[in-house]
Amino acid sequence: MPFYGGEKLDQVYDRALEEDFGLVASNVAEPDVAMGLMEGASSVDSDLLIQMSAGACRFAGNGDAEDGLRAMGTYIETIAEQYDIGVFLNMDHQTDMEFIEMQVETEIPSSIMIDASHEEFEENIERSKQVVDMVDDADADILVEAELGQIKGVEDEIVAEEAFYTDPEDAVEFVERTGCDLLAISVGTQHGVAKGKDLELRPDLATDISQALSDHGLDTPLVLHGSSGLQPPQVEDMMDRGICKMNKDTRYQYEYTRTLFDHYLEHKDELVPPEGVEDQRDSFYNDVEWSPNKDHFDPRVGGRLVRERIAEVHADLAELSGSAGKSMFPN
Repeated sequence: MPFYGGEKLDQVYDRALEEDFGLVASNVAEPDVAMGLMEGASSVDSDLLIQMSAGACRFAGNGDAEDGLRAMGTYIETIAEQYDIGVFLNMDHQTDMEFIEMQVETEIPSSIMIDASHEEFEENIERSKQVVDMVDDADADILVEAELGQIKGVEDEIVAEEAFYTDPEDAVEFVERTGCDLLAISVGTQHGVAKGKDLELRPDLATDISQALSDHGLDTPLVLHGSSGLQPPQVEDMMDRGICKMNKDTRYQYEYTRTLFDHYLEHKDELVPPEGVEDQRDSFYNDVEWSPNKDHFDPRVGGRLVRERIAEVHADLAELSGSAGKSMFPN
């Protein structure tokens, strides 16, 4: 089956380290974006890493994060069967140990990102190692990602007003003491909307961190959060510096809304009554000559457009990150 756990995902990261490419980890909160991502990745023969935050799980679960994860996990697993690529699920920026325990017990995700980067160094190590031990004790097929340093901006419930760069020697100690499988580093990217030219980007730090880990016998894939504002040359540069996972969320959010906005704006006269016609939504325009056009307000019309656009965007990003043409798990 194409929906895989941590062992298979680890193989993808090993190859990514060897060949200097990365997976674009793409956040979802509902099915249309997930389906678009699978279509886009498949179109360029790239393995796919879908991500969900706790907030996204609550949204999908009508306020209950566990229900949302079960629902979306089942959806992703079922639809992934249609594609000849490997599909994986990472839990992004997790802070609730009880929710993490549920994830480990059910083995729904392929990997879990524990985010204690807002804590002091020792506390970050303690909480990150707790998740690693939890996975080990359960013998679960799940990788653990941790974060050292803080990315400026807002991600789910975590807010950082300033960016704190990751120190290479601290990274070595952190990985050795926690046993994490991946390390998210801070090199100047920002969560949310940002233009690459405005970022105080330190790509040299990624190289230094990767080299320091390697010097200590640690072939640990590095993760870049807050990458939506990076320009294509910056992304390509990062892939050559040990970055094997690059997170994208804000870009998809914008494409989702912009795609629907453009469609509805183009067909405004067929969706909104013209001036002088009473807006009879409650009676659905039974008493006026004008009526809306279902060819444009049926949610499936907008949903298909969203899927198509997300597929285009992800295919382009997979080409940019180098994962296109490198799927390891065809049926």
